[in-house]
Amino acid sequence: MNPPEIEPFFDPRTSTLTYVAHDATERVGVVIDPVLDFDPVSGRTWTESADRVARFLERERIRVPYVLDTHAHADHLSALPYFKERFGALTGIGAGIVQAQRTFQELFNLGEDFATDGSQFDVLLNDEQILDVGAFELRALHTPGHTAACMSYLAGDALFVGDTLFQPDYGTARCDFPGGSAEALYASIHRLFERLPADTRVFTCHDYQPGGRTLAFESTLCDQRESNVQLPEGMALDHFVAFRRERDATLSMPSLILPSIQINIRGGDFPTPEANGRSYLKLPLNAFGGKS
Repeated sequence: MNPPEIEPFFDPRTSTLTYVAHDATERVGVVIDPVLDFDPVSGRTWTESADRVARFLERERIRVPYVLDTHAHADHLSALPYFKERFGALTGIGAGIVQAQRTFQELFNLGEDFATDGSQFDVLLNDEQILDVGAFELRALHTPGHTAACMSYLAGDALFVGDTLFQPDYGTARCDFPGGSAEALYASIHRLFERLPADTRVFTCHDYQPGGRTLAFESTLCDQRESNVQLPEGMALDHFVAFRRERDATLSMPSLILPSIQINIRGGDFPTPEANGRSYLKLPLNAFGGKS
């Protein structure tokens, strides 16, 4: 099988990268980490970001058997349902989503009617599980740390790491969300370093463009091992854990974390409409700490 071609799409509002990994000959591919646009002031959603991806898929006549999230994102709403409805794609995420659902069911007081078995998604992926896309295979690799449910996806020589790693000049994921663990993140990253070839291409889900540099979204595992500013080569576990805990204590919560989590643990669906036909999100007061 030939390695897939990679088409990136950048959403500057949330600094998020969505990817289409596809085979141009067989005209088949997967969409990874799609964005539903959202204005937290008005509560309005729209599909500009997803539409850009869809236009590419339609222009290139690419079939989409799967649309995947690397985890339940805290910084943007997921557009999984958009690609299911428009292209018939099956929605997927790591099987650890059930842990996130149980945690946030309690936090948002979602009630017993909210399913915490992952049934909002079509496919729940386990570590080392293979998805047959047709022209290529995609392997799920459990990479907890940022959250307990984080999955990276390997397609040929292309590794989609979600928030586990950023570009080498920015570092690694924060670990202070529920279920996060700096120890687990360290182990996950070193697992990638040790088990995959050094020239494996790494595609990150975000680029915050430190110093105002131009957009960057691709590196290699060799680049990450040698140059990652927060996990330099040879850094001991206890030093990394101490650094991450100190660093994370200074970070503000993502501006969209409360709406995003409520949507994303539902597979991108909105809450059940109330009697007036409208869906509502909850705002739990004083539920999170962090820098003000």
